[in-house]
Amino acid sequence: MTVFHRIISDQAYSAYQNQLEREVRSQPLPQHIAIIMDGNRRFAREIGEAPEEGHRLGRDKLEEVLHWCLDLGIKDLTVYAFSTENFRRDESEVDYLMRLLEKTLYDFADDPRIHEHEVRLRVIGDLDMVPEGIQTAADYALKKTEGYDQHSLNLAIAYGGRQDITNAVRSLAQDVLDGKIAVDDINEAMVSSRISTNGLPDPDLVLRTSGELRISNFLLWQMAYSELYFTDVYWPGFRYIDLLRAIRNYQNRKRRYGERPCITMSCSSTRPASTISGRSPYSTAP
Repeated sequence: MTVFHRIISDQAYSAYQNQLEREVRSQPLPQHIAIIMDGNRRFAREIGEAPEEGHRLGRDKLEEVLHWCLDLGIKDLTVYAFSTENFRRDESEVDYLMRLLEKTLYDFADDPRIHEHEVRLRVIGDLDMVPEGIQTAADYALKKTEGYDQHSLNLAIAYGGRQDITNAVRSLAQDVLDGKIAVDDINEAMVSSRISTNGLPDPDLVLRTSGELRISNFLLWQMAYSELYFTDVYWPGFRYIDLLRAIRNYQNRKRRYGERPCITMSCSSTRPASTISGRSPYSTAP
C-alpha cells in the first residue's frame, strides 16, 4: 500500500469510528460492562514476544479501556484478571502475574484520573489464595477509593463463579444453622446479597476477547440476563472501535428478561453477538 493510499484508508477509518461513536452516544449505554480479558499469550506469540510481554500489554490495555468507559459515561467495569483455574499455569508465569497485579492495584489507586472521576476500586475473589502482597495492595486500593460512588472498577482475582455461589450458599446455610434465618426465607435477593459483587448491578453486557465462545466460570450468578458479545481480537489488540461495536451490538438487542420484549434500546437488529472475523492479534475488519 502506498503512503497516499494509507492516508486515505486511515482517514476513512477515522471517519467511520467517529460516526460509530456518535451513534453509540445517541442511544442508552450499558451501565455495567464485564470483560473476560483473553488472548494475552496468543498476542505475544503472534508478535514474537514472551508471554510476560503479552500480560504487560494486557495490563496497559485495561487502563486504556477503563478510561474509554469513563469517557463514555459507563458507570461500572468488572474484569476477569485471574481465575482460580489460572493457578494451574507454570509457576513462573503465575509469579509474574501476581507481581503485575500487585503493581497494577497500587498504580490504579494512585492514578489522579481515578480520583478525578471518583472510581471506586474493588477486588472480588478468594484473596486467601494469593500472596500477601496482593492482599495488601487490594486493601490499599479499596481504602484509597472507598468514598467514591460515581464509577467502579472491579478486578476479579483468584475468582471462580461456582466458588462465588458456593460461598454464598455456605453463608446462608450457616445462618440457618445459627437460627438467624429459616430455609423458607431464602430467595434470590438474599443469595445476591452474599455474592461477591453485592452492591453492584448485574452486568448489562459481558464481552470476551480472543474468539473463544465460552464464559469460563465468570460471574455465573450475575450474568443470568446479561447480553453476551464475543470478538476475535486478542485483548492487547482491543481498540476503541471494538468497544464501540460491542456497545452498538448491545444497543441493537431486545432485552426480554424471559417476558415480553422490554424495549430499552434500539431494536433494529437481533443478530448473534459473535463478530468472529479471523485470527490475528489485531482486528482490522470494519
